[in-house]
Amino acid sequence: MADVITLGVDLGGTKTEAAVLRRVVGSEKFEILARQRVATPQSEGYLAVLGNTAALVRTLLAEVGLSTAQVLVGVGMPGAVTRRGGLVKNSNTVCLNGRPFREDLSRAIGCPIAFDNDANCFALAETLLGAGRPYAKGVVFGVILGTGVGGGLILQGRPWPGPQNLGGEWGHHAVGPWYRWDRAGRAQAGRHLGLGLTERGPCYCGKTGCVELYLSGPAIEQDYQRRSGRSLDLRRIAEARSHDAYAVAALAEMLEAFGRALGNLISILDPSAIILGGGLSHLEHLYTEGVASVARYVFNDELLTPILKNELGDSAGVLGAALLQAPG
Repeated sequence: MADVITLGVDLGGTKTEAAVLRRVVGSEKFEILARQRVATPQSEGYLAVLGNTAALVRTLLAEVGLSTAQVLVGVGMPGAVTRRGGLVKNSNTVCLNGRPFREDLSRAIGCPIAFDNDANCFALAETLLGAGRPYAKGVVFGVILGTGVGGGLILQGRPWPGPQNLGGEWGHHAVGPWYRWDRAGRAQAGRHLGLGLTERGPCYCGKTGCVELYLSGPAIEQDYQRRSGRSLDLRRIAEARSHDAYAVAALAEMLEAFGRALGNLISILDPSAIILGGGLSHLEHLYTEGVASVARYVFNDELLTPILKNELGDSAGVLGAALLQAPG
């Protein structure tokens, strides 16, 4: 089997990482030839981020002695590219929003690039190189549970973006109490309160009940502070579960939302496997009590979908970006 060399860029709000990857086509075998991480100069604006990214690509290519004619380049970042106009949208590197970053970076480095959401990059890497390898010919859903809630949908080893680039965006379907807001920020009549989850919101998207309001790290920390009057980070809340009733309550509500959200997803999509990533993926009770909670909400009398912890850790984003243009 032939091997292929690709370069991936994981562009975040605070850091930009790039790696050159050699991979045997059709195999999970891979080697990282070069890797570097630099700060993202977001505060300096669009041109600074563009120039910083292009310089990082050129630096890594020089390190391995290759040119852009010899590698395939992919970029992953929070957000997406609009179908009309190819402009960045929904990025936490806010200076990129509304700008043709993919086109400008391609021009700056002198070759075409592939571009995708960071959650799709995570899901792609875990499918081809990580925990999802046994399921790569099926449907794998990669879940990001961190500062926000995102997801990536992989179909037979390739990302499935959908006609609106919304494939995998499960963080904004409602699992909790929901109601509509008018333009003055008042709850309209006809609100419905869900059972078992406290009312939160509105979400930054303008709705209430969103998965992200219950399963993101900040949401759990805020819920604990609301209950206890004290501020703890997620790790310490998890550690306090054995002796702190407020931690027990906050994490119980998180598990309830986890069950509803993934139960809905499995009932609709029925994926071959689900892989968890992000900071919350380190909570071991997600793979025991969390799975039991999902089983209660799946539209079936048993849960057969594997819910797996990621294997690649922080490397998944940059490796997934390097795989965007690579053959299977």
